[in-house]
Amino acid sequence: MPAPSSPIRLCIAGEGAMGSTHARIFAAMPGVKIVALAAADMTRGRQLAAQYGIPDCSDDLAATLSRPDVDAVVLATPSGLHAEHAELAARLGKPMLIEIPAALTLADTERLARVQAETGVPMMVAHSRRFAPPHTSLRERIQSGDFTLHHLVCETYFFRRNNLNMFGEPRTWVDSLLWHHACHTVDLFCWLLDESEFDVWGQRGPDHPELGIPMDVTVAMRSRKRGTLLTMAMSFNNKGPFGGFYRYIGEEDTYRAFRDELTDGDGNVVEMPGAQPAFEAQDTEFIAALREGRPSRCDIASVLPAMRALDGIDRIMRGEPAAAK
Repeated sequence: MPAPSSPIRLCIAGEGAMGSTHARIFAAMPGVKIVALAAADMTRGRQLAAQYGIPDCSDDLAATLSRPDVDAVVLATPSGLHAEHAELAARLGKPMLIEIPAALTLADTERLARVQAETGVPMMVAHSRRFAPPHTSLRERIQSGDFTLHHLVCETYFFRRNNLNMFGEPRTWVDSLLWHHACHTVDLFCWLLDESEFDVWGQRGPDHPELGIPMDVTVAMRSRKRGTLLTMAMSFNNKGPFGGFYRYIGEEDTYRAFRDELTDGDGNVVEMPGAQPAFEAQDTEFIAALREGRPSRCDIASVLPAMRALDGIDRIMRGEPAAAK
């Protein structure tokens, strides 16, 4: 890392929706300078670089990460490339923020955790629900015993049958309801309870004839320690607003969380003074952890319980035997 008085010089890898989101946040962050963008689509890449004053745009990620003036990288490439790109960055000694999911299999995630242990290169995963004010405030209450969670219910909707990203732009790759969108909530559930032992279940609808993925998925989890339940419904067929809608059903009250907003059972807004929006808080934590030489609040090792739960759910959906304990 550069001296404390020097900016951390970043490479953004990925010119899509999340690459653009991270570029917007880091371009405005004190003590950070985006020095390079690695893009697969150079037309879109150059447009993004020009928008945020990024001086260099390249389609060669390995060459960009090898540059001595790149201190760290944000990997916002397609999900299926995350594991490959994260290992490349680690082997080149570049700390990274990996967009969720870290990988599309448990085996690849465990491999990345081993690579981090071997190389000592920090790997933070962008599990942004951990940084959203509604979820952070309710986790504090759950952990302190001030709020007893009985049931977390989540509905997640994204693109409407077309292969579009969060900005409504065409994607060159196909997203995953389970390993991406369910990953957010499965990790949130593990993190809220600070537990790693769960009974899990899931089912999937038929695969889309062109995209080759299930467009509807349901997931359930049960804490073995507390008996707390998670129920999740997800769809790429839904027409209407997209995102993750959460209902916290507790002993003391019921809360509804959507993005950075929280309301109680009577519909009153719950104020959270000084709270930072989730993406901004997450990216701020990445830089702070690098500056302070500590593991981030979403280190690769910390997401393994969620990835193990997803692996169990995936096996059930496919009718495969459970993994050996």
